[in-house]
Amino acid sequence: MTPRAWRKYVPRMRDVAPSLLFCLTLGAAGVYTSPASAEDIYSTLERSGSSTVKDHVRRAQRARDAGRWTEAHAAYKAALDATDPASNTATEKERVEIAGELGLCELELRKYREAAEHLAWSLDQRNILPLQLQVRFEAGQRKAAPHVATLYLSVDPPDAEVLIDGKPISAPARTYRLFLDPGQHMVRARLAGHEEAFASFDAQAGKPTTLSLQVPRAAVPGAPATETSMRRSSAPGAQASSSVAPSSTASKLRIAGAVVAGATMAAGGGLLIWSAYTEDELHDRATALRGADNDASRCAGPSAPRACSELRDLQEKRDLLTKAGWVTLASGGAIGALTLVSLLVDRTSPSSDGVRVVPTVSGQRMGVMMAGVW
Repeated sequence: MTPRAWRKYVPRMRDVAPSLLFCLTLGAAGVYTSPASAEDIYSTLERSGSSTVKDHVRRAQRARDAGRWTEAHAAYKAALDATDPASNTATEKERVEIAGELGLCELELRKYREAAEHLAWSLDQRNILPLQLQVRFEAGQRKAAPHVATLYLSVDPPDAEVLIDGKPISAPARTYRLFLDPGQHMVRARLAGHEEAFASFDAQAGKPTTLSLQVPRAAVPGAPATETSMRRSSAPGAQASSSVAPSSTASKLRIAGAVVAGATMAAGGGLLIWSAYTEDELHDRATALRGADNDASRCAGPSAPRACSELRDLQEKRDLLTKAGWVTLASGGAIGALTLVSLLVDRTSPSSDGVRVVPTVSGQRMGVMMAGVW
């Protein structure tokens, strides 16, 4: 190559050098980025803490479509945790949709309680959901419902803190709808200046339970004992005061007395009716035994027929039924009268030791003995 030609070639190399350098830079960037998959990119973003809600949602959708429910659940949960209403990182519609999709993932993983919670919360705001999502979420909720127990809880005062099995639930409210695993659970409600209220119940899968808790005010130090006992009696599980228990017991006894009186009088009437039928049978047999000549002395002699002894047995049966019927009827009437008197006495007297009624029957007399304090 001649020097003149070489001088022409050198400027051309200088012109080409920037282009070559640019191509080499692009090639190096392609070498470093081409082996990285989409999953590696999202994992790097997640580790660096720069993931957005939409990044989590896209990763969750890919995992869901591939049937990787554990990965989809983790991604949707991360997306829901990242939706902070205060920072406006997502709209309310996005939060509702993410919660429903998370519930469907939990349903596939057989986390029925969590699925029911997220699907119910999403469907509570169905007015902002597209129709196709409403249908999907409702179908998921129907599948989860037979596996969880639903508790409808009301608390008064509404600002009391509520704990389920020792764990506090959401912000205080007057009424709650809670989803629980089947089994025994303990509900507690507490508030400063009030006594603690609690209740235990057995939650059954697929069945709702309704519960109401009243949180009474704590007793003021130095208050009279009667006032303290009355306040404590309103707490669940507390024993009733002595002024309430007798009244309830007396009412039950009066009801029982009325029932017993009615049954006894009905039995007495039945015995008297039976006695009347026996009397008719006795008359018919006696007439047949006398015969056409109306001879009443056939049963007086030593050779009386066997029908005479049967006639005497039937007569004794009639007498016994008659006596028992009147005694039973009188006893029922006495019990009924006593029940009525007890009601009248209770309305006019603050207390009563009660009256005991004992029917007495002997060979010569019958009657009723009453003993007690009026």
